[in-house]
Amino acid sequence: MTTQNLPSQGYAEDIQRVAAALLAHSGPVVVMAHENPDGDALGSVLGLSRALRALGKTVIAPMTVPQYLAFLPREGEISPPLTEWPAGALAAVLDVDNNDPVRVAGADLGSLSGPVVNIDHHGTNQRRATAGVVDPSKPAAAMMVADVVDALGAPWSEEIATPLMLGMLTDTGNFSFDSVTPEAFETAARLRAHGAKIGWLTDGLRQNSPSYYLLLREVLGTMEFTHGGLVVMARVDEAMLKRAGATWEDVESYVGLLRNAAGTKLAVMVKDYADRVKLSLRSRGNVSAQNVAVALGGGGHVPAAGATVLQPYAATRPLLDAAIDTELARAALEE
Repeated sequence: MTTQNLPSQGYAEDIQRVAAALLAHSGPVVVMAHENPDGDALGSVLGLSRALRALGKTVIAPMTVPQYLAFLPREGEISPPLTEWPAGALAAVLDVDNNDPVRVAGADLGSLSGPVVNIDHHGTNQRRATAGVVDPSKPAAAMMVADVVDALGAPWSEEIATPLMLGMLTDTGNFSFDSVTPEAFETAARLRAHGAKIGWLTDGLRQNSPSYYLLLREVLGTMEFTHGGLVVMARVDEAMLKRAGATWEDVESYVGLLRNAAGTKLAVMVKDYADRVKLSLRSRGNVSAQNVAVALGGGGHVPAAGATVLQPYAATRPLLDAAIDTELARAALEE
C-alpha cells in the first residue's frame, strides 16, 4: 500500500471540482462514510447532507450511528444501510478511501454504476474517484467538508456548522494534537461564527454509560507494557463484554486512555473477535502508528491508525510485535 502524507498541491482546485460535481448532479446524492463511524465521519456526513438539502438536493445518508453519537442527528435524517442504489445516484464518500470497499459503510460501492466523489484526509488513499480531494495535512475531514460547503455556495447555519465542529473536535483531540494547524483554528473560528454549539457538543461527548466503566475495569486488567516500556497494550473480547453488559461501542475511546501512559510511544487496543482481530493504534513523537498498521494490512494517519487481521489473536500477536519492532527500530535511527 502506497502512503502519501504530503499536503495536496491542488487542494483549492480539487475542492471546486468536488463542489461542481455535486452541484451538477440532478439525481439523489448518497452521502457515506466508514464503518464504525466516529465524530469526524458522522459530523462530515451530517454537515454535507444538510448543506446539500439546503440547496434543494435529494440526499440519502445511510449509516449505523453509534450510541455515543446518537444525540446529534435529527429524527429521520440518517437512514439504514442501503440494499440497492436509487436510480441515478451519485455517491459522496467521506473520511475514507472510496477504493476501500471493506471500510466504506452504508451501501455496496462495487454495485454502483454512477459517479463517486471522495473527500478524505488519509495518506493511504488511492486517489481514484470521479472527483476527489485528498489532503493528509488536514487534521479532520470535516475541515475539508467546510471548504466544500463554501464552494457549493450553501447558506451557512448552526445546523451545518455544529456537526462539522464535532468532526474537528474529534480528530484534533479538542485541538490538542500536533496535527492541528493555524488553518484548523481558522476553520473552527468560522464554524463558531456560524453558530456551532461547542458546549453542547462537548457535554454530549463526555457522557458515558455505566457499562463503559464496568468494561474499562476489565480492560485495564489486561494492560501490559512491552518493548522496553515503549508500548502499552490492552485487549478486550466477547466474554469481557458479556460480564460488563457492554458493547463494542464502549471500547472505542479506550486507546486514547492508553496513549496517556507516561513514557510510551505507541498505544495498542486489541479487539479480539476470536476468528479475527481489530487493532486501534495511537503514537507520539517520531513513532508512526500508520507504519505499524500498513504492515498489518491497515492504514490511517501517522499518529492514529488501525488494522484488521483475519487471524485469531494468538496468531496475530507475533505479527503485531514484529511490526512494532520494525517501526521502533526505524524511529530510533531517526532520533
